[in-house]
Amino acid sequence: MYFRRCFTIKQELPINRQIREKEVQVIDEDGEKLGILSLDEAIEKAEERNLDLVLVAPQASPVVCKIMNYGKYKFEQAKKEKESRRNQKAVELKEIRVTPNIGSHDFEFKSRNARSFIEAGNKVKITLRFRGREFNNVKLGEDILNKFIEDLSDISSPEKKPLLEGKNLFVILAKKA
Repeated sequence: MYFRRCFTIKQELPINRQIREKEVQVIDEDGEKLGILSLDEAIEKAEERNLDLVLVAPQASPVVCKIMNYGKYKFEQAKKEKESRRNQKAVELKEIRVTPNIGSHDFEFKSRNARSFIEAGNKVKITLRFRGREFNNVKLGEDILNKFIEDLSDISSPEKKPLLEGKNLFVILAKKA
């Protein structure tokens, strides 16, 4: 079995006989103005050069058409779109988990990791999990999260204040604009 890979060209601009105007301003493939011509004359000039007449400015009076290779134009547009999608960076959400009785060294270590994540362009979710009787000291957990926010305030800002959800208290830090 043989499959041939092809892609369709989605037609967005009217070309050749799809244009419904009597007179058009024509621009050739080099960008030079050929003047105002009747639609039939403009299509003839395009066909002489084995190219298409493409409506590029339908709002203008008279409308502006350009002589170009429409298939090549659409291919270039698709290529540019694909390239721009490739260059986009998706922002990830990295999570750092801590407990209310975190030691100073552990705090510094996790703070450094959070800083590196934020500098790389990611968001950081700092989750503080309460277990057992630790849940009685929610204020202590808020203080630890506020300490994280303060420590990373030079490069990040919290999206919203610390939020208690079930047994977890969390805050999301994003890079400053």
